[in-house]
Amino acid sequence: MNPSRLICSMAALVSAAAAQAQTSKPNVIVIMTDDVGYGDFSCYGATRMSTPHIDQLAARGTRFTDAHASASTSTPSRYAFLTGEYPFRRLGTDVAAGNAGMIIKPEQFTLADLFKRAGYATAAIGKWHLGLGSKTAQQDWNGQLDQTPADLGFDYSCIMAATADRVPCVFIENDHVKNYDPSAPIQVSYRQNFEGEPTGKSNPELLQLQPSHGHDMSIVNGISRIGYMKGGGKALWKDEDIADSIASYAINWIEERVNMAKNAPHCRKGECDHTRRSEANLPFFMYLCTNDIHVPRWPHARFAGKSPMGSRGDAILQLDWTVGQITAALQRMGIADNTLIILTSDNGPVLDDGYADRAEELAGSHRPAGHWRGGKYSAFEAGSAVPFIVSWPAGKVPQGKTSRALVSQIDAMRSLAAVVGEQLADSLGIDSRDHHRTWLGLSSKPRNYVVSMAYNRSVSIRTPQWKYIVPTKGPAMVPWGPHIETGFTSTAQLYNMRGKQGETTNMAEKHPKIVKQLDEQLKKELESPQR
Repeated sequence: MNPSRLICSMAALVSAAAAQAQTSKPNVIVIMTDDVGYGDFSCYGATRMSTPHIDQLAARGTRFTDAHASASTSTPSRYAFLTGEYPFRRLGTDVAAGNAGMIIKPEQFTLADLFKRAGYATAAIGKWHLGLGSKTAQQDWNGQLDQTPADLGFDYSCIMAATADRVPCVFIENDHVKNYDPSAPIQVSYRQNFEGEPTGKSNPELLQLQPSHGHDMSIVNGISRIGYMKGGGKALWKDEDIADSIASYAINWIEERVNMAKNAPHCRKGECDHTRRSEANLPFFMYLCTNDIHVPRWPHARFAGKSPMGSRGDAILQLDWTVGQITAALQRMGIADNTLIILTSDNGPVLDDGYADRAEELAGSHRPAGHWRGGKYSAFEAGSAVPFIVSWPAGKVPQGKTSRALVSQIDAMRSLAAVVGEQLADSLGIDSRDHHRTWLGLSSKPRNYVVSMAYNRSVSIRTPQWKYIVPTKGPAMVPWGPHIETGFTSTAQLYNMRGKQGETTNMAEKHPKIVKQLDEQLKKELESPQR
């Protein structure tokens, strides 16, 4: 761990003010789902399936209809959420390989650092996809990783290095592979296969789920992945158990904290250490990232075949179950009323994202992007328009409210800082703005504009009324397989987002002054040098 972070952590633990924080500050859980579209939940209009636990979360809070991620792909979106800095400002924030070095640098201030400063215990659970270790492709998967979420302000982490379709297919607990099996040392490469190891391309007969495009390298659990891996043994995850594992890791950590808090006051002098007693009284922040509904979609038997939309629909049901497990645990432990929950997605939806799971064929009338155009990877709205629910049952957030305010995930840093009573220097979270009253449903004030980065790093801008996409070279459709419009054209695009027009009629020629105004605003955002 970075020494300065260790000193800050120790100071937070022994602080008298922090010891009393539980009584005045809420616990905060961010549930970051994966590749979930605006229209994938029944509270957002889905009719071919029901998501009762997520719907209940919305009923106990405020649901936003115009919320945006900062990118239409995972790694840059998560980078922006945790740092308050747009991903286009830093090189190397594209979709990360499973053996990428850590993309957020230890010296950067993060959302977890904010909560540590405010006297919170912090945890990261589930999908990470922001790199691990100080150097790409040089991680010691069989020993100790030298850079982890601990260097970014997280006290505890139990994470997937990248995504379920990328190796290594193991969970990492803090700085070691969880359940490490010394009889099966782990080797990982994104350059070449290991001698004698089967692949999806060469050995399709070994697969229980066939790839549709790419995803034909190393085989783990009968599913071929991106990248090459050898070993793992007992540490390898089982795809059908990933959701159960993530939920249990999260609940176990919370339960441990609650039990510590219950037992700490009864410790006799000398029987339990001061740090543990202090830590027990801290509120907590959890960054909880589900694997669902990212590919490969291989849900548990409890959900397999339960949706008319195949495994993608089953994965949505599994995601809803995960949310239900978390909220039920909070109720059981008696801390639900003092826990602020934010549920959202890292980017928009995709149906065929590399596996032959019939997601496109079985979607039927279901529109995963809702009324938005495009999808994951895209410059169109569905690339970044995501579900966004804020729930805090203790009377702090209006119940059952629908907000049409334009909001952005980039504002997590400063909005949550305001919620927990922290002030940040201008040099921290440089793109984040305080919109906590809007996030909490207490105001309808929208953001003046949001910006979002497509898969080719082009950036578009959106105001409450207008969407401007800069002239961009590139194919009209995502070229490697997904049937998704990119939004790339050689001419400027301007769309009126009010009324029924949406992104259907390009009005750039009709409103040149608006095009110029938005183009200038976007250039101001892009002027800051990349780091």
